[in-house]
Amino acid sequence: MLYLDCFSGASGDMILGALIDLGLPVDALKAALGSLALEYGSVSAERVSRAGVAATKFRLDDDRTIPAAQAAHKHYHLKAIVTSIRRSGLKPEGQEKAIHLFERLAEAEAAIHDTPIERVHLHEVGALDSIIDIVGAVYGFDYFGVDDIVASPLNVGGGTVQCAHGEFPVPAPATARLLENVPVYSNGNAELVTPTGALLVTGYAKSFGPMPPMRLQKMGYGAGDRDPKGVPNVLRILQGERTAIPQPLVVDDRPSDGSRVVKIECEIDDMNPQLFGPLMDGLLAAGALDAFYTPVQMKKSRPGTLVTVIAPPALGQAMTDLLFRESTTIGVRYEEMSRTCLDRTVETVRTPYGDVRFKIARRDGRELNAAPEFEDIARLAAEHGVSIKTVQAAAVAARAPRR
Repeated sequence: MLYLDCFSGASGDMILGALIDLGLPVDALKAALGSLALEYGSVSAERVSRAGVAATKFRLDDDRTIPAAQAAHKHYHLKAIVTSIRRSGLKPEGQEKAIHLFERLAEAEAAIHDTPIERVHLHEVGALDSIIDIVGAVYGFDYFGVDDIVASPLNVGGGTVQCAHGEFPVPAPATARLLENVPVYSNGNAELVTPTGALLVTGYAKSFGPMPPMRLQKMGYGAGDRDPKGVPNVLRILQGERTAIPQPLVVDDRPSDGSRVVKIECEIDDMNPQLFGPLMDGLLAAGALDAFYTPVQMKKSRPGTLVTVIAPPALGQAMTDLLFRESTTIGVRYEEMSRTCLDRTVETVRTPYGDVRFKIARRDGRELNAAPEFEDIARLAAEHGVSIKTVQAAAVAARAPRR
């Protein structure tokens, strides 16, 4: 099986880089892309570092003798793309898969712009580099011949992104459409999932969630363009064989309207403290509504940690699996309960230091709480060399009603 670990988002070049890092021969990939009979220059793969993690960066090197501006804005329509795929050296089933992916994209663009599919213009994925990424990934997945593919929930990032029709909040319209019914979350201030990445992950993953029990054989890392500090901008593909483990008690898996949650708890007194950070990250990425740790005094006066997870009832099983796999606990307990939540929205205000998001909580249309996003304030304070309190005060003042 293959597990697509999208903790830092997904893009076409990241997926191709990870497949190459996993063992896809670059020369074979070049031959497959050359059979498209499209003028694209050349492709290459190089080893790079992203936040200290070694990864493979797939690149499209446009060394054709045409003006750079013309190359950057050249787009292909669906009919031309299908024609190129039909005459390519991909296997018949690979051709059908690639065509199906582009048809999905065309349907998404048509729905967004309320345009007949035969007239749609593939703004985001009709570009030459995206065609290379998609067809290359189809060849790569076919090379490994693995049908059992699972993906993690996708980190879409945050902020806004410039699209063909203007500036939009992340995820971009085409990306959001392609991610319907897929578990996603937002962590960051940049676009992390591109339309190409969303198309490929949703086109190949049979399910989404925590990494299933597996006997790990090898892994590959594919790098994105940026190299931010702290979190490696890579997509990881893990290859291995599924393994069976005893399943714990299944929690209520009925559909929930959000008014019911399950609380899962366990105490731990024998785990390396360094593992608590990744454990919480994994729980939140897998769909937990909240997770927190409380210091407790356990039997024989041993200090320990109470792990509390709040999740939708349908995710109780997944949370339990993750706790058993990623911690040293040997038992968990459940409690299903009701909850009431305020209506929450996000608004953006402009300050002298930059834009700051506010989290607004309302009940029956009446605003009860408004808090600026601390990550935005901390980032702007660092960029401008001022205190966090200064930026926070500016944000509050910018949102205050004018008299």
